[in-house]
Amino acid sequence: MRNIFTILFVFIAVCAYANDNNQNTLTFAQAAKLAVESSVDLKHSRALQPLLEGAWAWGLRAYFPQINISVSENDRLQQIGADSFMKNYNISVEQLVWDGGKISMSRKLERMELDLSASKLDRAANEIAESAISAYRKLMSSRAILDIKKTALVILEEQRKILDEEVRLGLALPVDIASADINLLNAKIDIYSLQLDLAEMEKQFLELLGLETMPDLAEKIDLNYSVVLPTASAAADLAKKQNPDLVEARYSIKKRQMELRYISISWIPNLRLTGNFGLNGQNYPLTRYNWSVGISVDFSNPLFQNRSSAQAGWEPPYDNTAIIQNSFSILPDPASGYQRKQAKIALTLEQEKYKTVFEQIGRMAATAVNKCAFIEQKKLLAIEASALGAERCRIEEIRLNLGQITRLTLMEAFIEQTQKEIAVIEAATSLLEAERELERFLDLEPGELKKFAASFTDSNITPSKSRRK
Repeated sequence: MRNIFTILFVFIAVCAYANDNNQNTLTFAQAAKLAVESSVDLKHSRALQPLLEGAWAWGLRAYFPQINISVSENDRLQQIGADSFMKNYNISVEQLVWDGGKISMSRKLERMELDLSASKLDRAANEIAESAISAYRKLMSSRAILDIKKTALVILEEQRKILDEEVRLGLALPVDIASADINLLNAKIDIYSLQLDLAEMEKQFLELLGLETMPDLAEKIDLNYSVVLPTASAAADLAKKQNPDLVEARYSIKKRQMELRYISISWIPNLRLTGNFGLNGQNYPLTRYNWSVGISVDFSNPLFQNRSSAQAGWEPPYDNTAIIQNSFSILPDPASGYQRKQAKIALTLEQEKYKTVFEQIGRMAATAVNKCAFIEQKKLLAIEASALGAERCRIEEIRLNLGQITRLTLMEAFIEQTQKEIAVIEAATSLLEAERELERFLDLEPGELKKFAASFTDSNITPSKSRRK
């Protein structure tokens, strides 16, 4: 029985340790999520978006009757004549019948603004996530480079001790010691400088993610990673369909077209029905009432503004009423006559900008693909150079044992090999950044570039983006 409890206790302890270890590790996806969640500006913008949506929804009120209630009491005390105490209660109703679609088009413009705002929020969230992943990569790269430099420093210090013994035995010159010390000092300065930069990177990384302590980075740099690229033509075709800048440019053109149509129909008159009902009298309960119904027409343009209305009603028990009114204003807003021309110019500008971007986007996609291929080739060459450098260091050690070179020459070979190993890390990091840059250019999620390249190779069909509005 005791053995069972012991095993159970050990199992729980191991699970707790594993869970705690998992909580202290951080992946790319977790870093991106934390950065998005901790962004104050993004939180504020997202909290504001539902308010804007709610305000737009209340805009439907323009289609429904407008009801006004007024209450007044007019007391008059006279020295000559009878006093009067008039009380009036009125309800007026005004219903829009026809405006040529101006309200509907205005709501569509507002809806497009809200959709654009929501799209900008998504892009802002993606930018924050990408900045977190980029900072993550820089940390990985800097830490890997720091490890390489520390390992090289240990080797150089060992060689320095041996060189000191050789000088004591007369097998090397004292000037070699001075040169070795300079190499060691430069290596220590590089390490110290990199540690300072790394500390600042970690500080900024924690601020970006909203963390207080630095977690363990679960991701590692894979030097054997190979990117799978689509053809330049396939990437260009996909970019022309769903590149974020092109999509936004198309959206801007639609918005400008809608604005031009809205201004073009602004001259169409508005037709409204009106109704009034009133109670009046000197004492409660009020016994006199009246009602009327009518129609009003509003016509406005930059040169003149006119409003005509007609009402007919009844005031029991004997009176019928009729009112005809007309107001006319000359040159109410002559400057607004240029709005249509301004809207045309704005639309033309957006269309020309779209043509320019559309022509460039294919070339930029092909360049991005070639850039990835170039950086991958650079990484392979850096790996090959590092392997050759390691072999050279081995040969130099043999030559040192044969007395063909000095130990200082061997130390310089180790320093040169360190630079080759650092070049491999930098090339591998650059490849990851270039691949993600291409995915963002094509509006693909992380890891979708490989799927796209494979699917295009198999079926010669580009995937569609169902999530794109």
